[in-house]
Amino acid sequence: MTICSTARAGSSEKASPPVVAEDMRASCSQCNLRELCLPIGLSEEESTKLDQLVSTRRSIKKGDALFRHGDPFTSIYAIRSGTFKTRVNTLDGRDQVTGFQMAGELIGLDGMGSSRHACDAIAIEDSEVCLIPYSRLSELSIEVPVLQRHFHRLMSREIVREHSVMLLLGSMRAEERIAAFLLNLVQRMQVRGFSSREVVLRMTREEIGSFLGLKLETVSRTLSKLAEDGMISVQQRLVRLEDSARLRALIESGPR
Repeated sequence: MTICSTARAGSSEKASPPVVAEDMRASCSQCNLRELCLPIGLSEEESTKLDQLVSTRRSIKKGDALFRHGDPFTSIYAIRSGTFKTRVNTLDGRDQVTGFQMAGELIGLDGMGSSRHACDAIAIEDSEVCLIPYSRLSELSIEVPVLQRHFHRLMSREIVREHSVMLLLGSMRAEERIAAFLLNLVQRMQVRGFSSREVVLRMTREEIGSFLGLKLETVSRTLSKLAEDGMISVQQRLVRLEDSARLRALIESGPR
């Protein structure tokens, strides 16, 4: 999930240096991830306008912030490569992971309501994003109605994701949460042309636990149990789904 809320207090993590834009233009029409993050069926003229809109790329080093809670909202970012996590700070001072975003997805929509970002977006590996200035995007959406409809669909999808996570955390056991998380990751990677059975976990088990509302020990123990039961195999960060049907059945069996 990419939209997040909840006020963030101080963090022990050191402040990241300013992100510097690379001296290059990002061409949406030539990007192999174009259909994942932007609408299809644009005319040549509309595609040219979109290329002019996405003016720069930014490289973000692992551990650095793309934006932080409270930063002014000026742009939406299309992830060109790499992976990010979004996080907020809970009332008791803990960092809570609210989602993981990968290549072909948009990040930064959380700032649309208040004009300030409501969470931190941290690169969990070296990443690159395309910068989409929101003021120009709003103007272009009027000229290109399909673009406006596309972003309405994106916001609707985020609302659905929010509800799905609430259900995940509220009614599922640890095994069901891990199974749903792995199936979702593999499905998202498959859309990008990767394996339908394997995924490399870019996030740590501690971060997975934070997202799923589980302790680190529970995440490790649950992965081991799923492996013992023959549903998955684990080699460090590489997870292979050995029996996707049983993983789905585990989720569909419902709360105990």
